[in-house]
Amino acid sequence: MSKRLVWLSATSVTVWLAGAAPLRAHHSAAAIYDEGKTVTVQGMVTKIEWTNPHVFIHVDAKETTGQVVSWSFEGASPIGLYRDGVHKDSLKVGDTVTVVGVPARSVEHLAEIRTITFADGRKVFDRAGKP
Repeated sequence: MSKRLVWLSATSVTVWLAGAAPLRAHHSAAAIYDEGKTVTVQGMVTKIEWTNPHVFIHVDAKETTGQVVSWSFEGASPIGLYRDGVHKDSLKVGDTVTVVGVPARSVEHLAEIRTITFADGRKVFDRAGKP
């Protein structure tokens, strides 16, 4: 085999592997979240992670037993939320919110965001019925 053919083969494999890595790394929301169920959590925002690949909103909610439970809600990418009208200053730590989400299949207190509503009824984010 010629050196040129070996070089082209090695280059092709390298390019293919480099391109395939991001495809393997991304996950299907349907594999993680149970699209047939929803959860509604009312509580206080304790942390906002405005980072790629997905934004996370953390909410402490009091259960009927009086115990405080920390929920993590996964949103779209920062640019995806920005395009939907949600910006870094749209929601702040300390805000009281109601979050409706799709619960994770195997992780407790984790859900994908569908809607976020302030205590006064204003919607921060509404993806209900949207993929």
